[in-house]
Amino acid sequence: MENSSKTVVVGMSGGVDSAVSALLLKEQGYNVIGLFMDNWEEKDDSGVCTATEDFEDVKRVCSLLNIPYYSVNFSKQYWDRVFTHFLEEYRKNRTPNPDVLCNREIKFGPFLDYAKMLGADMIATGHYCKVEKNGDYYYLKKAKDKNKDQSYFLNQLSQEQLSHVIFPLADMCKDEVRRIAEAHNLSNAKKKDSTGVCFIGERNFKKFLQNYIPAKRGDIVDTEGNKVGEHDGVLYYTLGQRKGLGIGGKSGGNGDRWFVLSKDASTNTLVVSQGEDDALFSSSLIAREFNWIPHKPTQNNFDCLAKFRYRQPDQKVSVTIDGDDVKIVFKDRQRAITCGQYVVLYDESENCLGGGVIDEVFFD
Repeated sequence: MENSSKTVVVGMSGGVDSAVSALLLKEQGYNVIGLFMDNWEEKDDSGVCTATEDFEDVKRVCSLLNIPYYSVNFSKQYWDRVFTHFLEEYRKNRTPNPDVLCNREIKFGPFLDYAKMLGADMIATGHYCKVEKNGDYYYLKKAKDKNKDQSYFLNQLSQEQLSHVIFPLADMCKDEVRRIAEAHNLSNAKKKDSTGVCFIGERNFKKFLQNYIPAKRGDIVDTEGNKVGEHDGVLYYTLGQRKGLGIGGKSGGNGDRWFVLSKDASTNTLVVSQGEDDALFSSSLIAREFNWIPHKPTQNNFDCLAKFRYRQPDQKVSVTIDGDDVKIVFKDRQRAITCGQYVVLYDESENCLGGGVIDEVFFD
């Protein structure tokens, strides 16, 4: 086979996507090595170390595929490069996205370096997205399965990182992946997809965060300044949040559901409203720390498409580049745009143009 002399190290998570990725690459003739990353050393709320369980799934899959596998601990790198930033952003009353940073700083950073030590020509992951080379540049594109497309989370990757990765699931849909896993008797064929924050999984997020940032109770007030309840700390809430406020059915309201309208860290006050949430809809934003793929545009003003959160339908926007600031004006007003999250740009050909951190939001 033409790929028999090439070695690919696959990032194995214990899930079905990375397992099928390894299977497909082996069928294509690559020398495949499985590498499991342990990025977080802590048990979940039920006292179970999920990393141990996931690695057992990796071992079962790799043994069935007859490929070598290893485990590497990147918990220190994760703490230094991702988690400290995560906590800093929350202390600033912002809402970070650690999944994006984890991809740039861990999965395509130390992981890539370690894979090279194992003799890798390339690395591969189970992400649903595409990478294509055109001339001297590598382009990040949406996957065939638009419901699973994960290019949003890879918006910070560099040309160097994109040049070393294969995405075997680029042209596959999730149901097809599961069918392949079942047909080859992979033990994790029916394992459910992981959700929640990348390093803590499915646990009580507020309870987790309180271990690192002490709770500071304060007042929940309506738009007129009337106290309607108490909160555990404004940083634990997000704009537009409706659940977990503990003020349902309060007297004096109009009967509609309450939602978080704004947060005032200086007074430790959570402002809520009921019914129509027009006040949450903004007109534009400024993003910074922008990473352009494959390179910075030659024009400082252009129209394109944008996502402000994962799985959001593409939104039409106008972009103005002013030094390190990227101003993005929305064609249609957007709900609950949150500082600390990422705005990711796309063109009509489904190329990801890159992304940046939302730093300011405007409501005029």
